[in-house]
Formats: sequence, structure tokens, C-alpha cells
Amino acid sequence: MITLIWPWVLLLAPLPVLFRLIKSPMPLQTPALRSSFLTKMANISLNHKSRSWRKWLILLLLYLCWLSAILALSRPVWFGQPMELPTSGRDILVAVDISGSMEQDDMNLGGRSVSRLDAVKSVVGDFVLKRKGDRLGLILYGERAYLQTPLSFDRRTMELLLNEAQIGFAGQGTAIGDAIGLAIKRLQDRPANNRVLILLTDGSNNAGEIDPRKAAELAAKASVKIHTIGIGAEKQEEWGLFGKRIVNPSADLDEETLSEIAETTGGNYFRARDPSELSTIYDYLNEVEPIEQEVETIRPTLALYHWPLSVAFCLAIVATLMSNKFRAYE
Repeated sequence: MITLIWPWVLLLAPLPVLFRLIKSPMPLQTPALRSSFLTKMANISLNHKSRSWRKWLILLLLYLCWLSAILALSRPVWFGQPMELPTSGRDILVAVDISGSMEQDDMNLGGRSVSRLDAVKSVVGDFVLKRKGDRLGLILYGERAYLQTPLSFDRRTMELLLNEAQIGFAGQGTAIGDAIGLAIKRLQDRPANNRVLILLTDGSNNAGEIDPRKAAELAAKASVKIHTIGIGAEKQEEWGLFGKRIVNPSADLDEETLSEIAETTGGNYFRARDPSELSTIYDYLNEVEPIEQEVETIRPTLALYHWPLSVAFCLAIVATLMSNKFRAYE
């Protein structure tokens, strides 16, 4: 449907005709100054003895040019059919640890060794694209926590910003409590039974101002359910002075605190030792039943003012050419 935003502008359409009727052109004997081209065309004498059809055609073109410009000024807009946004889903914030320890290459992805962060990007990116109907947001945290993307239905942008995350962007430490606190702040205005935080880390809280257990208590009071994921392999071969040895690269992972956070808020704690386990965890989280939300409707719009403006420009060009040609014969 096409609608005019400023329809009252069309009241100016008869203005040139009214002007000509009220103020007739005065005969000029010896003009002292050469008037501009537009003034000459506007003052084509109606009482001229030889009113040729060319003069009337130029006047008609000028009037049509005026009408087209007025129509463009009225701001014509096309409104498409209303489209409903998804009416069910959850508000899910995904908090990803990007501290220095996430650079550890103990994940096997496609037959090659990759860092923990690269494995997270691969699995979480797929999870994000599958969560149709949910509002998703991304928190990146290290020594500090940052909201990288607010809650939105734009899953592609969130996936892009997750893939652009780099180790050390937020410092080398791990502020789990601050990440939870930021999530509570961002979810507090959403429906109480619709707030979910998925927190992923490979270490323990060693930075920030909020204790993770205290943050979990605040989350429980704010009805924020937290699912925690501990990532990192438990066994890795390493060469030392005395040859090859087996080490635990996840020795710093505080599973006790992560389990307590999940239990306090009604969520679950998961352990991901490789990308396949991490993928299984997110497949499970993908099965969380959605809940009804308020229907949101959008209506596509398209501005059309450039079309009548283009017509006005073309008519002005034609009138100019005709006027120059007409004067050449005089």
C-alpha cells in the first residue's frame, strides 16, 4: 500500500495557476536586465499575439514538473504486509571466556589440534544459528566482562562477532562473577521465567569484583537460570626433560564452583573435554522448551520520493531543450 506522509503538501499544486490568474504578466518595453531562464519560461506571455502550441506545451511541461516535485515533497512511502516476529523462545545470553588460558591447544577438531576458543567458536556458532525464535546475546569476559551483542533475533551478527573474538581482548584473568553480574543486569527487564545464561570457562575465578557464588545467589533471586560448561581436555602428552609425560591441562578448572553456580540457579553443569562433548551439550541445551512471548510485528517500508523527483528532473530537461529550440526560431 502506498501512503503519503505529508499529504497536505498537495494543496500547493494549484499555486502556479492561481499566481498567473491573480497577477497577470506586465508588458515589458525595454528590459534593463536579462532575467534568468526559469523566469523567462514562467513569464511566457499569455497575451502574446502568436500563442503557438510550443509555448503551451512548455507551460504544460513546467506545470507537470511542479506537480511531480510536489508529489515527491509529500513523501510517498510503500508499506508491505505486516510480518510477525517469532512469538516463542527464550532470552539467552552466552558468556564466553576469552582469557589467556583459552589459547591452550588441547582440542581436536576435524583431525587437527586447535585452541579451546576455536573449538568454542565452531560449536557455539552452530548453536546460535539453530536457536530460531530466541533472543540471543553475547558476553565476552576475561579480567573484565563486556556485552558484545545485546539480546536480539539477529543470530548472524552474533555469530560474526563471536568469530571475531580474540584471546586477550578482555585481559588475561577470568572474572566469572562479573560475567554473571552483567548477565543479570541485561536480563532483569525480560520475563522472569525466560532468563537463561550459558557460561563457558576453562578455569577458575581469579579476577573481577564479584564472587561467583554471591553472583549465583543474586542470579537465583533475579530468576536467571545459569548453565555452566567447563571446557578443556583432562589428558595431554607433553615433552619434558625426561621424555614424554601425561599432564592435565585443565588442572585450574574449578568444577566445584561451576557446579554450585548451576545448582543454585536451577541450571546444569556440563564437562566438555573435546568438541564432540561440547557439541552434545549444546544439542541438549537446544532442546529447552520455549515459552510464549508477546507477539511483535514489523512492517517493511520503502521510500518512493525519488521516482516523482526523477520525473520532475526529466520534465525540466525536456522543457529546457524545447525552450532553447523555440528561441532559436524567433
